[in-house]
Amino acid sequence: MIVLGIESSCDETSASLVQDGEIVLSNVIYSQLIHQQYGGVVPELAARDHLNRVSQVAEEALTKAGVDQGRLDLIAVTNQPGLAGALLVGFSYARGLALSLGKPLVPVNHVAGHIYTAFLSRPDLKLPLVALAVSGGHTSLFYMDRDQKISLLGQTLDDAAGEAFDKSAKMMGLGYPGGPLIERQAAANKIKPVKFPRALLGQDSLDFSFSGLKTAVLNHLQSRGKGDISDEELSSICAGFQEAVFEVLIEKLRRASILTKCNTLMVGGGVAANGALRDKLQSFAEQEKKTMIMPGRELCTDNAAMIACGGYHLYRNSPDKQFEYKVSARAVWPRYQTS
Repeated sequence: MIVLGIESSCDETSASLVQDGEIVLSNVIYSQLIHQQYGGVVPELAARDHLNRVSQVAEEALTKAGVDQGRLDLIAVTNQPGLAGALLVGFSYARGLALSLGKPLVPVNHVAGHIYTAFLSRPDLKLPLVALAVSGGHTSLFYMDRDQKISLLGQTLDDAAGEAFDKSAKMMGLGYPGGPLIERQAAANKIKPVKFPRALLGQDSLDFSFSGLKTAVLNHLQSRGKGDISDEELSSICAGFQEAVFEVLIEKLRRASILTKCNTLMVGGGVAANGALRDKLQSFAEQEKKTMIMPGRELCTDNAAMIACGGYHLYRNSPDKQFEYKVSARAVWPRYQTS
């Protein structure tokens, strides 16, 4: 089965062809650079850029895969969560294409898509697993059972981890997006990292909170007065910030693995592309004797391969092949919603 995936939830326009839910035939990602000058994503500009690019990106994905539209078996598209206008562009394009070709259309939750990248990394994956989705818009823990039903275990109560990276980088004058910039500064650190607080929210909590850490960074910068901060000190701030974020992420992952008695863990989302975090996660898995799945960096950031993979599995596991075709933009799920 060859699936075309379309992703347009934020500021990446992506199209991908995936075969049988495990072989990536192509994965084209167009990243919108226009937002850098604004220090964050501007929703209206994002939607307009998606509109200009989505058809071109999809055609490029088909060409790179060497697949004609008529050979497609299924089309999968992100329908939630994300920016409303951005989602609508990708969804409308995918639905129109599906109707014109007479192919099934499967809506895929963007965050669930990050979880499904585990199958692209490990086609022989044995469920259940605990998944941490950590990005600019989401920081959540999930449990996927043997039937691929996804349940929410914990989520951020305020800022997502990636959002805290972006906002802290802006306060330090580093620019946007903040994740790679802070990572680069932290890697250059040669002195003791600044010690920032860890919000663990009680010994049993699986939720996250990063707004306090962001405030702590601001307070530290303000305490320095108006003088210039040396590169050495800036690197120590970035290193301390990263350590505070990563320690919380790994501790919550540890708690979730104990609660669920699960030995297979995966981490996806844009923040999971951070090299220092990947090293710490691997060390954690070795110490705890857990199987750790971390997709390649291109599959951590927003991409359509994860949507195509998710669409394949959702279609295969649906007994009646009936899906709800609507677009819903939202960042947080109620506790009772598990998919």
